[in-house]
Amino acid sequence: MEPLSLAAALLVVLAAPAFFVLELPLLGFALLAGGLLVAWAGSRGAAVAGAERGSAAGSGSWAGPAAGAASGLGSGSGSGSRSAPRPPSLLRDLSLIAIGLAIVRSIPLAAELDDWSMVKFTLALGGAVAVPYVVSRWVYRDRATGFPWRGRAEETRSVDCARGAAHGGSLRSEARGGAGKRWGLLHWTWLAAVLVLGWLILPWYFISSGVYLNWPDVDDADLIARLFVGVGAVGIWDELFFICTVFAVLLRHFPAWAANLLQAVVFVSFLWELGYRAWGPLLTIPFALVQGYIFLRTHSLAYVVTVHLLFDAVVFAVLVHAHNPQLFDVFLTAP
Repeated sequence: MEPLSLAAALLVVLAAPAFFVLELPLLGFALLAGGLLVAWAGSRGAAVAGAERGSAAGSGSWAGPAAGAASGLGSGSGSGSRSAPRPPSLLRDLSLIAIGLAIVRSIPLAAELDDWSMVKFTLALGGAVAVPYVVSRWVYRDRATGFPWRGRAEETRSVDCARGAAHGGSLRSEARGGAGKRWGLLHWTWLAAVLVLGWLILPWYFISSGVYLNWPDVDDADLIARLFVGVGAVGIWDELFFICTVFAVLLRHFPAWAANLLQAVVFVSFLWELGYRAWGPLLTIPFALVQGYIFLRTHSLAYVVTVHLLFDAVVFAVLVHAHNPQLFDVFLTAP
């Protein structure tokens, strides 16, 4: 893990708390620019070092034409050799995160349920996922992001998957047979545990801290329906952006533990402005890290989305109960 690369990534992800916690957009954009500049400097330094090594190798002893043919550097005749895959560019990949963060920052993230607010959320959050995907696939042509819905098969060979490997990983995978691996006992047990933990912890958190007031009062059926759609939609978006975009591109350059910590900074910062304040980070930090770990193990967007939606189902019920105590009165830990 190169120190300069880590510094560049840190600057970019620290733009998230600047944007969403401190709410200082100028600082956030300065951090994004600084991170991209450091990544550019690192790439230039690596290019110069590579050129120097190539020059030194070229000035060595001549091995003759046979060596050139054996190494695939001949005139091109004979069996056509394929060029080595292009290594991932930290500058390009961090620019994808920067683009997404800038688009998200284009709107206030306070939870609102009116028509225009929901349209703004849809356009901004949707754009924060779609634009980096389009840029990666059709401008950079390296497919750094993707959405592996079904995960790996029993005998799947991951091709440039989320772990990145050494040369331009993406989130595509090819199965040698069959669909994604079926969920086992551990998967179903964790889904049940998410419901139980949410049922026990979330009522106490939302109501005792008063953070439920960061969401609008839902006092009729229309607002309750809008809240249900909004909470679920944002939950799905969280996994598309923080896991399939931010986490995925960081995995191409850093060890899994480092990439997971970096994506958690972005994840938790967004949730802070959304409304998970007070002692909310004590819940959102482990949640973000666990979601990253689960994705590493399963490579299944379907599974991490299911976990998130179960958690958000409890969030929805708690918010409705907090504003309307006679509804969903099933929480033992509600103050």
